[in-house]
Amino acid sequence: MSESRAALRYAKAILDMAKEKKALTAVEKDMRSIAATISDSKELRDVLASPVVSGVSKKNALTEIFKGSDAITEGSISMLVDNKRIGMLNEVALKYIILNEQLKGKDVAYVTTAVPLNAEMEKMVLKQVANITGNEVTIENKIDASIIGGFILRVGDLQYDASIANKLSNIKREFSNSL
Repeated sequence: MSESRAALRYAKAILDMAKEKKALTAVEKDMRSIAATISDSKELRDVLASPVVSGVSKKNALTEIFKGSDAITEGSISMLVDNKRIGMLNEVALKYIILNEQLKGKDVAYVTTAVPLNAEMEKMVLKQVANITGNEVTIENKIDASIIGGFILRVGDLQYDASIANKLSNIKREFSNSL
C-alpha cells in the first residue's frame, strides 16, 4: 500500500472519530498546527524520518511540541508511532484538513509558487478551481523558490505542475533519452 493511501486511511479514521466526539474544529486546528510546524522545520522532518531515533523519543518530542492538543490528536500521534508510521504525520494532517474541508463543502487549493501570489492572481486561481471542483475553495499559497517560476496547483488528489523546474526536468529527460 502506498504511503499516500495509508495516510488517507489514517486521516479518514481520525475524521470519523472527531465527528463522533464532536471535535472536528479542535482536531482541524491541531492538524493545521502539525502541518505548519512540520513544513517549517527541517529538523523535525529529519527526526520523524530517522530510523535511528526511537519511537518513544519521537512520541515524547511530539507530545511536548503539540502539548495542549485535543485527545484525538494526541491519540493519533501515539497510534502512528506505535504502528511505525510517524514519518507520515504531515501527510495525515494534510489529508485530514482536505477531508474536513470537503465535509464542509469546501476545497483547499494548495498553490506553490516561487513568489507570493498577488490578489489578482489569487482571484483568478480561485475562480478556475471553483469552476473545476464545483465547491467553495480557499487558497493556501506556499512559497518555494526551487520551482524557479510558474506554479504547482494541488486540489484534493489532483495536481497540476506548471513549474519551470518541472519543464526543465522534462526537457532534460527527453534530451537524455534521445542520446
